[in-house]
Amino acid sequence: QVIKCKAAVLWEANKPFSIEEVEVAPPKEHEVRVKIVATGICRSDDHVITGALVMPFPIILGHEAAGVVESVGQGVTAVKPGDKVIPLFVPQCGECQNCLNTKANLCSKTDLGTSGGLMADGTTRFTCKGKAIHHFLGTSTFTEYTVMHESAVAKIDSAAPLEKVCLIGCGFSTGYGAALQTAKVEPGSTCAVFGLGGVGLSVIIGCKVAGASRIIAVDINSDKFAKAKELGATDCINPKDFNKPIHEVLTEMTGGGVDYSFEVIGRTDTMTAALACCQYNYGVSVIVGVPPAAQKITFDPMLLFSGRSWKGSVFGGWKSKDAVPKLVADYMKKKFVLDPLITHTLPFTKINEGFDLLRTGK
Repeated sequence: QVIKCKAAVLWEANKPFSIEEVEVAPPKEHEVRVKIVATGICRSDDHVITGALVMPFPIILGHEAAGVVESVGQGVTAVKPGDKVIPLFVPQCGECQNCLNTKANLCSKTDLGTSGGLMADGTTRFTCKGKAIHHFLGTSTFTEYTVMHESAVAKIDSAAPLEKVCLIGCGFSTGYGAALQTAKVEPGSTCAVFGLGGVGLSVIIGCKVAGASRIIAVDINSDKFAKAKELGATDCINPKDFNKPIHEVLTEMTGGGVDYSFEVIGRTDTMTAALACCQYNYGVSVIVGVPPAAQKITFDPMLLFSGRSWKGSVFGGWKSKDAVPKLVADYMKKKFVLDPLITHTLPFTKINEGFDLLRTGK
């Protein structure tokens, strides 16, 4: 049965979303159709609008969400109609080289980096005004109903509040895992976090849970400092308040550099600054923000030769299908909070206002 519903369609770059009636095809073999109950707005969605992340148009964006299974295609065993689920923009097929390696989490079935915008069979499940609409990262959550491969949905606790745990679909898990899984922050260590959006704040939560003794939050918007402190930052600094490069400020503050640094913005200049501010022999710097397309980094190789490690982290290094239900269970046990990460709740039709709030740093 085809479902007609509302979706926010992006017809072309640098334009607002258009709320349209779309037709959502039934799930094919090993696919799941999900009613989206809550979806978050992430800077990665905005990167598609601006062209920093290249994707085909027209497209239905959105990848941080929670919903309820409406129907399943042939051969689906992991979930059934009525199950509460979180879509996974990094799926877990369980068969590829990365899924089989304990150190890896970036399943080869992900649409990240391929920008295909289609299901595995090379077609789409969305139609609007007679036109095929592309999928985004295999999830497309800015719609009342979406279709995903079964490897891209995780069944979660039926008691979980979907309007909160939707953040575990991207922002929270990405930041929290960057600290716990990718960097493996140790008790007593010092950390620097560049960028205090939802993901940066989640890095702070992770550093605090890991037992870091000093967590330095860095942002050019000082309005973000109060929340960073509430979540565990011990110091907050604004690069605009100094006449020297921020990595020098951090190196002096910590007597030689931090043990761990995190770039959670997606800018090449802050990526190099984050690398330079960590301790020259054993410091670890993690790139968490999505790097802009068509930009290169130039840096002094001595920064790495002296012993620093530079790492990347997608979805916090978690194996998605295994980790998401556990993270939801941890939230239900109050191991971490999500409420402070939610600043606004809007009806779906006001999605453009939501993106305005994101762009103005609110």
